[in-house]
Amino acid sequence: MGPVQNQKKRTYDKGLWAEGLASVYLTLRGYRILARRYKTPHGEIDLIATRGDVLAIIEVKARGTVERALESVDLRTQRRIVSATLIFLAEHPEYAGRVIRFDVIAVESPVKIVHLDNAWDAGP
Repeated sequence: MGPVQNQKKRTYDKGLWAEGLASVYLTLRGYRILARRYKTPHGEIDLIATRGDVLAIIEVKARGTVERALESVDLRTQRRIVSATLIFLAEHPEYAGRVIRFDVIAVESPVKIVHLDNAWDAGP
């Protein structure tokens, strides 16, 4: 495996680690994880969870700082996640009546978690 492949593998593994950490964090706070790495033709949703009447669509970002992690969720990423959410809701109509919330969980090494709920609005 060359240096580029090694870097991609490390980045992939770091993402898996951060998503696992975020899943535990959410579970301890009363969320029920419905899906991890939910794949659609429009892209992937890192975590989908419920708590009460809320359906939380969660983007997990692991970076050197929380600020860099939050900044990495740009408008293009948000649009991709909203499109993927519409597919999820079409495939799982039982969740359509819930309050839909888009969250970001930023993970900073070694272990700092910031959960920004309602990070953006899907718009009209």
